[in-house]
Amino acid sequence: MRMLNFAKRNFKELIRDPLSLIFEIALPLFLLFIFQQFNIPAENYRLENFTPSIILFGFSFITLFSATLISKDRTSSFLIRLGTSPMKAKDFILGYILSLLPIVLIQNVLFFLTAIILGLKFSLSIIPTIMVSMIISIFFISLGILIGSLVSEKATGGLGSIVVQLVCFTSGMYFPKDVIGGVFAIICKLLPFEACLNIIQSVLHNDFSNLTTVHIVVFSLYFVSVIILSIIIFQKRMISDNK
Repeated sequence: MRMLNFAKRNFKELIRDPLSLIFEIALPLFLLFIFQQFNIPAENYRLENFTPSIILFGFSFITLFSATLISKDRTSSFLIRLGTSPMKAKDFILGYILSLLPIVLIQNVLFFLTAIILGLKFSLSIIPTIMVSMIISIFFISLGILIGSLVSEKATGGLGSIVVQLVCFTSGMYFPKDVIGGVFAIICKLLPFEACLNIIQSVLHNDFSNLTTVHIVVFSLYFVSVIILSIIIFQKRMISDNK
């Protein structure tokens, strides 16, 4: 019950800044719309491929959102006061994750509605795609929690921007890694963003031929590692901030 109440509090904190929330949703929607007007003759810009890319792009802002929320709570000593409660670190992490999931759901629904208006053929595979995207979003939220636990509020903007750029250039959103190849292609394989995009695209297309074991292993390792690290670092920060 305490964890759910904490999640409600976090959600209220998020919607108190409606301009940031609108920007977080509006910018990816604008990119989805504007790139479709260019009619770029490339596979990754086709609506059925670019829509999953925009979903992933939106998740990078979710990372910034969660990082900012954590760092603000640390700055305001809110977490110090909560440190006396019987809640554990994992309860706090779940509270932050649950508060952001409704925003992720609204975001994904709006992305697909916009894509359908622009010409994406409606398919029942959209429903499992949204469900899978929600799971992937937990990784991005946890990454934000980890960043917010490690650095100050001022530094979250810079690190959040780095995550946004990594998503854009290593996921295959704008161009496939094979165009450059070499070291860049290796970096894309080692980072989780290409794997995230391939998972979303595979579910949407109901075609898993391009989804390799490497993608699943890489995403799973990052997913588990980031969640565990966020819990450990968050707990250590609460202890150090309370001293």
